[in-house]
Amino acid sequence: MAMPERVNMAKVTLENFYSNLIAQHEEREMRQQKLEKVMDQEGLADEEKRMRRSQHARKETEFLRLKRTRLGLEDFESLKVIGRGAFGEVRLVQKKDTGHVYAMKILRKADMLEKEQLGHIRAERDILVEADSLWVVKMFYSFQDKMNLYLIMEFLPGGDMMTLLMKMDTLSEEATQFYIAETVLAIDSIHQLGFIHRDIKPDNLLLDSRGHVKLSDFGLCTGLKRAHRTDFYKNLNHSLPSDLTQNMNSKRKAETWKRNRRQLAFSTVGTPDYIAPEVFMQNGYNKLCDWWSLGVIMYEMLIGYPPFCSETPQETYRKVMNWRETLIFPPEVPISEKAKDLILRFCCEEEHRVGAAGVEEIKTNPFFEGVDYDHIRERPAAIPIEIKSIDDTSHFDEFPESDILHPATSVSNQTETELKNKDWVFINYTYKRFEGLTARGSIPSYMKSGKR
Repeated sequence: MAMPERVNMAKVTLENFYSNLIAQHEEREMRQQKLEKVMDQEGLADEEKRMRRSQHARKETEFLRLKRTRLGLEDFESLKVIGRGAFGEVRLVQKKDTGHVYAMKILRKADMLEKEQLGHIRAERDILVEADSLWVVKMFYSFQDKMNLYLIMEFLPGGDMMTLLMKMDTLSEEATQFYIAETVLAIDSIHQLGFIHRDIKPDNLLLDSRGHVKLSDFGLCTGLKRAHRTDFYKNLNHSLPSDLTQNMNSKRKAETWKRNRRQLAFSTVGTPDYIAPEVFMQNGYNKLCDWWSLGVIMYEMLIGYPPFCSETPQETYRKVMNWRETLIFPPEVPISEKAKDLILRFCCEEEHRVGAAGVEEIKTNPFFEGVDYDHIRERPAAIPIEIKSIDDTSHFDEFPESDILHPATSVSNQTETELKNKDWVFINYTYKRFEGLTARGSIPSYMKSGKR
């Protein structure tokens, strides 16, 4: 290992050790303050307060114990593969000691190193740790072994928006209003933390057991896909067939789109369909790129396919870059003027884009008339989800088993030694969430007795 790399390694290790200690202490203090505040608000008697405090102290002790135990694959029972991408897969797993069900995201280290994605993985882990929000998929634990990184996330049995859109021809304006309004609040919640998602697409809008939206895949899709390297799409050396979708009517276009959609979701290349034009430019972009993506999704919900879809990613890229000519509404799929207007306010130049003056500008758009943003999550979702059990996977595609958990067969072209030497870059990947302890053994009340 080269000297500079060693120095770097020592620096990262020390910095992480001390910032972790400080963060743990601060978090503990904050939890204590939160408890006191809640008890004051509830006006509890001293005796009741004492009981709550000792209960809280027990939980803190248990949390410390959990932090010291090394979690590993052996603590989880793998039930089923529920998602697969270019860099790993997602499995439904059950924690052996508590019986809790989670979604486990497995990422191959060799692929991460090869594609130089370390910054992105760290970004994802950090946002999942930081974002304690109803709008973001919760992460409970993360750990690693020689071959893989593991993120243990809450399992959202409603599946994702991509699967929902594949099932339906189009969504009604009412349903579209609901999903887009919730996604506006979700995107805004991460913008407030200082993050830009950059990869808002239906695959990353997950649905919880009641059909409400949560955002996932931070950083992991951004940049992981070569999609964000413009030169990939510009590579038109080989003669390409002309775009066949150009002359199709909307029904044929929707069918072609749905036929190719799954391949796009699993490929390393990805699709530029939802990416804002400025993300491809060299002169930078800001959080407004997420609102462009939302406009593309809104179009797809109402029309049945996204506005720039084509036979090839290169052709899609060309259409995105020429959006002034290519963003058109098919006359045979009528949609309201309000809807059309909002899509065009999302998909336009950055400086004129809705949201440039703040999120209120989006929330007060006429298309969202009647939306009660403060209570939208408590109300029934536009399309209710039928859940039969806590491990119901009927809203997910079927995937064949893989050997990702059996390292012997999954070592890519990098030897174990090389991986070992590089392992310090994955330092401090381990994480455990305090709140994960509070729900031990309980099933949310709305899942019991078939309530909404």
